[in-house]
Amino acid sequence: MNVLRFSDLCAQGKAAGQRVFIRADLNVPQDDSGAITEDTRIRASVPCVQMALDAGAAVMVTSHLGRPKEGEFKPEDSLAPVARRLGELLGREVPLVSDWVDGVDVKPGQVVLLENCRLNKGEKKNDEALAKKLAALTDIYVNDAFGTAHRAEATTYGIAQFAKVACAGPLLAAEIDAITKALASPKRPLVAIVAGSKVSTKLTILQSLAKNVDQLIVGGGIANTFMLAAGLKIGKSLAEADLVGEATAVIEAMRARGAAVPIPVDVVTAKNFAADAPATTKAADAVEDDDLILDIGPKTAELLAAQLREAGTIVWNGPVGVFEFDAFAHGTETIARAIADSSAFSIAGGGDTLAAIAKYGIEKQVGYISTGGGAFLEVLEGKQLPAFEILAKRAAG
Repeated sequence: MNVLRFSDLCAQGKAAGQRVFIRADLNVPQDDSGAITEDTRIRASVPCVQMALDAGAAVMVTSHLGRPKEGEFKPEDSLAPVARRLGELLGREVPLVSDWVDGVDVKPGQVVLLENCRLNKGEKKNDEALAKKLAALTDIYVNDAFGTAHRAEATTYGIAQFAKVACAGPLLAAEIDAITKALASPKRPLVAIVAGSKVSTKLTILQSLAKNVDQLIVGGGIANTFMLAAGLKIGKSLAEADLVGEATAVIEAMRARGAAVPIPVDVVTAKNFAADAPATTKAADAVEDDDLILDIGPKTAELLAAQLREAGTIVWNGPVGVFEFDAFAHGTETIARAIADSSAFSIAGGGDTLAAIAKYGIEKQVGYISTGGGAFLEVLEGKQLPAFEILAKRAAG
């Protein structure tokens, strides 16, 4: 995908003295007192801000935080805690600016944080009048917020239409590169892991991947539905019996291409859903009527791990069992460590996936960890993300 890159503009000296507007993703979790509990997204945004400052630009940064009502400011919607943390990371004060749509006072070498962009009327609906006002604030618009790339809003799409220059920040550019490497031009075999509680939430992803991948590993409640499709009993496990036909269609679509959806040969079960529930490993065809399947079994885990170790590219979205409970975490840990040990290029995304990566400490062994939840899923579905689309259009002139 051809987009203009902010790093190139800076290297060419084209950002010096320019007003740079960065749309970052600073939507971080906070506790009841407003304190930030996890700052990954803020830390991830620092390289773009620092790049702009080093280039001698006058820097404006904004983001959404939570789900505020447009036009109605409440203290809990403020980016004030984010401004403090960003300032600590940059080693300088970052003033927070309210009511900024009609003008911002910022000089080259300075950086300001513009208050929660979703407080502006028309932001969510990508109001054209608002987008034009935002574009008038800047010489160079930089989108560095992959987490919102699947939404066409005033600060993610409209401003890019009307700004003099519109480009991708380093974080967004890295996402584009990783996604292209994994899906558009993958080294094969291409193995995708799609796990979660429901087939219905990821059916379009499964259907899209079935046209492209060499192995489609399913896990969690999704695997249970595929086990039903394969004629196996799953007891009282989470599944969607009404989607067995769709699961069968995915299996057949893969088979027609000489590819496969591996069905578990063994599983780990319990009689109730609890961290201290006794875990029993059994053959996949020996599940009893009162059993809950909470993980794949060790034989299945090793078969899948062997495939992952031989893969050329791995796309990972979702743990394959209830990894939060140690008794049912073996499958996810085996998969995680196989990905870490593989020489394949791997890309992982989704909140639970990132939690599993953190739990097993394999961050440095995963090729690329995506910062976007919904955006990552839409890419797997084969959708064109609005933020990518408008940046590509602008690059094409």
